[in-house]
Amino acid sequence: MNRKTKIVALVVALAVLPAFVARFPYRLLAQAQSDVKGTQDQRSRTSEPQKPAASPTPSPRDEVPQESDEIVRVETNLTSIFLTAADKHKRFINTLKKEDIRVLEDGQVQDVFTFQQNLDIPLSIAILIDTSASEERTLPEEKAAAQTFLEAVLRPGRDEAAVVSFTGEVTLEQGFTGSIDRLRRAIQRVEFVPPSGYIGGGVVVGTPPISDRNQTLVGSTAIWDAVWVTSKDLLVEAADNTRRAIILLTDGVDTSSQEKMSEAVARAQKADALIYTVGIGDSYGFGVDEGSLRKISEQTGGRAYFPRSERELRDAFAQIQRDLREQYLLAYSPSNKARDGSYRRIQIELINPELRKQNVKLNHRAGYFAKTGVVAPAKK
Repeated sequence: MNRKTKIVALVVALAVLPAFVARFPYRLLAQAQSDVKGTQDQRSRTSEPQKPAASPTPSPRDEVPQESDEIVRVETNLTSIFLTAADKHKRFINTLKKEDIRVLEDGQVQDVFTFQQNLDIPLSIAILIDTSASEERTLPEEKAAAQTFLEAVLRPGRDEAAVVSFTGEVTLEQGFTGSIDRLRRAIQRVEFVPPSGYIGGGVVVGTPPISDRNQTLVGSTAIWDAVWVTSKDLLVEAADNTRRAIILLTDGVDTSSQEKMSEAVARAQKADALIYTVGIGDSYGFGVDEGSLRKISEQTGGRAYFPRSERELRDAFAQIQRDLREQYLLAYSPSNKARDGSYRRIQIELINPELRKQNVKLNHRAGYFAKTGVVAPAKK
């Protein structure tokens, strides 16, 4: 090969995945041991994740052997964006063409050179379930809908999912796996644990002891902390080259997060994760913060749903499934070639007048962080 065409440099590297956070109030712990022989997950990473010392044994997953320990670092300026298009009835538009849209990055028009429809891309999905007092009555329906969703969307050997529950702290019920049985058991384990003095309907008689940190956390809701820690510490465990998404089931009323909503959004954007929010509250005594849930979804390229019945809840999950499958992929080389980690804002405009008359809505992530070279295993 001509030396001038060699654009990659071989380096020897050790991939060390970050340990789970220890800062208060995060407690991301695996709750069940797993059978190594029963693991069916296909992984493609160069090292095994570290396990927190205080937790039970996390679910082990088979590693795909690599052909070489060497790493190829490819300096590239390629940006890829997933896009969905739907009419006012939320029906997928399957006739969109490259000529129908215009892409701007930080206000500058970009030259789109790849535009493809309906890519059969593997999925990595994290289900986040609010188990605070405001979800006490609706939790059974949420669990049933989440289980039905996973059973419908996951394809053996291609997709994976994880289950996380949260109140004022975050608990990993099941790490990423392609096993429906493990995910089903994890969802069944999720339950509402009342704080001291709780008699139901959000009513607490007295207050938990000041020294009882666990009871204090049980009585609060840290939504943004849950999204932040899931994006930072769980999604890094997702398989390579998958579409990442967070399904957040909550009423959107945060009472105890240390992280701000903007920080949770930024962390999800860095993890290239869509956030789909399903706003569910107890109509007897709790409302739903629709504004916050819409904002965190729109800024990450997901959608917000506010079902008023069990049927509408199942319809919301069905729509999320279609969104994750029925997508366009576009790629362009940014006019700004700097890969300095700065945030780039993306706008995708519909310029086809006929589609604009149909009120077609384009849904995509709002931006990305310009990263340095892409690292991939070397081939012999």
